[in-house]
Amino acid sequence: MYADLDTLLTALYVKIDDLLAGRRRIGRPPRFTDAELVTVAVAQAVLQVPSERRWLRIIDRFLAGMFPHLPQQPGYNKRLRAALPLLKTAMRELATDSDLWHDDVWIIDSTPVECARSIATRRRSQLAGWASYGHCSAHNRFFWGLRLHLICTPHGLPITWALATAKLDEREVMTAIFDREPQLLTHRPGQTIIADRGYTSRAFETDLATRGTSLLMPAYRNRPARPGAQLTKPVRQLIEAVNGTLKAQLDLERHGGRTPDGVATRIAQRILALTAVIWHNNHTSQPVMRSLIAYDH
Repeated sequence: MYADLDTLLTALYVKIDDLLAGRRRIGRPPRFTDAELVTVAVAQAVLQVPSERRWLRIIDRFLAGMFPHLPQQPGYNKRLRAALPLLKTAMRELATDSDLWHDDVWIIDSTPVECARSIATRRRSQLAGWASYGHCSAHNRFFWGLRLHLICTPHGLPITWALATAKLDEREVMTAIFDREPQLLTHRPGQTIIADRGYTSRAFETDLATRGTSLLMPAYRNRPARPGAQLTKPVRQLIEAVNGTLKAQLDLERHGGRTPDGVATRIAQRILALTAVIWHNNHTSQPVMRSLIAYDH
């Protein structure tokens, strides 16, 4: 198989269509199917077109033969926002269908998702109460928005993720993720998680130990060196590279969401696109799993 956009979209459509086969829905089946919706959403993220109106004009001109029953922008927006559970299901299906899913090392981190800059926008935003002010230590700046908490493999394959208010402690969010999906660790005895110093906590490390998971991270300068700390530095750069892919190549910070459902769906859309690319690269034996070069033009 070749690594190009048409091949990726075809393989993705077939995979999602097989996943949804046999499912029933209330009312008349839509002409624009859910499998097509997921495929179009992934293509939009890969080609970096944040505007839905502009994207539908582009796809109607260049890919109309592949999707003959495209809805108008209001219908596409409504269908996409309602498809958040479907996007999450598709992401997990693609991830588990990859050899990388069985990697015994995970990397965890959080990254800012800015939602507004002006005070006037913040005051009238429907995200008020969920989004809040937070600090990005990597760029030494404050922002108003959310934080994306991501668990991925060293190759960048997303395992699971969560969006939380910027002020919430990273360790609390990660503990909540494992409480929500305990099978992620209970089915993986001996799993190793690599994190940065921000996850330093005896309670957090003890909680992971009870789940059969070890935590590797560097120690603060005024504390004794931790076992295996020398192994974390090269691997820690990988999560920064994954965040860089999401922000630079998949426009994570240009999501355009104005409501909680809109933001969550657009973040899921971009994480699904990254998962789909890695899944396809894995099945086509590409040299770099996280490369989008063959698909983004």
